[in-house]
Amino acid sequence: MFKHLKAVSGDPLLALIVAHKQDTNPKKIDLGVGVYKDDNGATPILNSVKKAEAILLEQEDSKSYLGIYGAAEFEAIIQNLILGEGNPLIASERIRSTQTPGGTGALKVAADFISANLKDARLWVSDPTWGNHESIFNSAGVEVKPYPYYDPKTNGLRFDDMMATLKAEVKEGDVLLLHACCHNPTGIDLQPEHWKILTEFVNERGLLPLVDAAYQGFGDGLDDDLAGLRHMAANVKDMLIANSFSKNFGIYRERCGGLSIIAESKDEANAAFSIVGQAIRANYSMPPAHGAAVVYTIMSNPELKAEWEQEVTAMRNRINGLREKLVAKLAASGVSKDFSFIKDQRGMFSYSGLTLEQVRSLRSDYSIYIADSGRMSISGVSDNNIDYLCESIAKVVG
Repeated sequence: MFKHLKAVSGDPLLALIVAHKQDTNPKKIDLGVGVYKDDNGATPILNSVKKAEAILLEQEDSKSYLGIYGAAEFEAIIQNLILGEGNPLIASERIRSTQTPGGTGALKVAADFISANLKDARLWVSDPTWGNHESIFNSAGVEVKPYPYYDPKTNGLRFDDMMATLKAEVKEGDVLLLHACCHNPTGIDLQPEHWKILTEFVNERGLLPLVDAAYQGFGDGLDDDLAGLRHMAANVKDMLIANSFSKNFGIYRERCGGLSIIAESKDEANAAFSIVGQAIRANYSMPPAHGAAVVYTIMSNPELKAEWEQEVTAMRNRINGLREKLVAKLAASGVSKDFSFIKDQRGMFSYSGLTLEQVRSLRSDYSIYIADSGRMSISGVSDNNIDYLCESIAKVVG
């Protein structure tokens, strides 16, 4: 039955991780992995999470199914986090939210919902975007189209080109995917004025915005990071939001995320939400419980919530501090290229501006593992390896 099948190439980022593990060079550096790391190269469990798990161990009294949408009390947690407590949208009941297996699960459910209910809708994504976006939506039968985003000449945003392409090519009913903050993979974010322009454009053209909020808290703050998303949510009739708890709670393997749907009225939101439920049932049936229980325990306990917010701040400050150090040390190394743009980027990732030839030289000659695109994971940099990293980049770049 399987003799006709041919093996497909795996995810290049996962292959990079494997190559790093097999490398015997004691100075090797992994800047490909997409998870937060501390200065010792470990992905720590937050203290607030440990305390929440201790509470659950003592109080949890069932391992039964949660239901299609997950824990009912978790819906408010999702909405308060992404929109802010007291947001009028929540009181109007124009928004419904479901727990999902990570942000990826949220995007998959959104893809199935779009494919089944929005006839001939195309999904527009930034060039580049997260590597899995296209796969998720193609697998649901949704056509994916790119719009300009990253400018390799300036290491900045091509917003004018982005808008020119969208104005020329999108049609009513298409879906526009935007990164809420900490753009993956470039680290280059839309600014408040861009969100205002895009909100007006969405309304003029009759588009459905889908915002991927995977890194809330890792840019400038839990509220600041979603200011653009919140402006758009307050000023459009319909919207989808996929969010992840993996990064800001450090619970990657627990697979906890959320999908929210905003509609013009309460009745429309409930109708759409019921169809989302059908997509969930046909996909994974019920979400896992533990991650959501941890998040709920933290967010419903004032002391744990305050501690969690401090821990998110510490992770964010470390990443932004590493950006500053990296730029300063690269400049001090005598490298010919200006890397100052790195400190203006946000989130865990950076489009470094390194060429494919330079990336491969770093890999083969210095055991420094960066994606072929030049995307590096900033949290993989540490006080222990930053000097070696900058010296190696200087040798390769010249």
